Amino acid sequence: MLSALEVVTTVVVGLMVGVEFSVAFVMNPIFNALPEDSTQQAHSHGGRMLGAVMPVWYIGSLVLAGIWAVAGRHHHGTNLVVTAAALLILSVIMSVLLLVPINNRNKAWTPDNRPADWKQQLNRWNRWHYARTAVIITAFTLLVTALV
Repeated sequence: MLSALEVVTTVVVGLMVGVEFSVAFVMNPIFNALPEDSTQQAHSHGGRMLGAVMPVWYIGSLVLAGIWAVAGRHHHGTNLVVTAAALLILSVIMSVLLLVPINNRNKAWTPDNRPADWKQQLNRWNRWHYARTAVIITAFTLLVTALV
């Protein structure tokens, strides 16, 4: 049972890392290459779509890592899992305090109502997203290391 939990947790966190990496290094550069109105609309749509899914994914990943840490507390690598869970907690805190407020504003913007500093706000979101992505990549790496 523990082996299945370890694999499921690692796969779920790994897929989340893949999505966030793709947003940072594939989707955002594509969006930013579009004409100005299309850029903002693409970011807004992405914010609505992923904003609905990612909270469940982040919390679910954290819960799975926590269960793994408790269930495997007497096994090799538990310290790595606990550290990964702590990093996932950090990623949730970063999301709630730093990224979600910007995303909530962005997903309601249209070319007619967006603020004059919309590009600066999206750039701030991107910087925090890079940091959060580094945090979850580190958590994923620790989970993989604990698994092997």
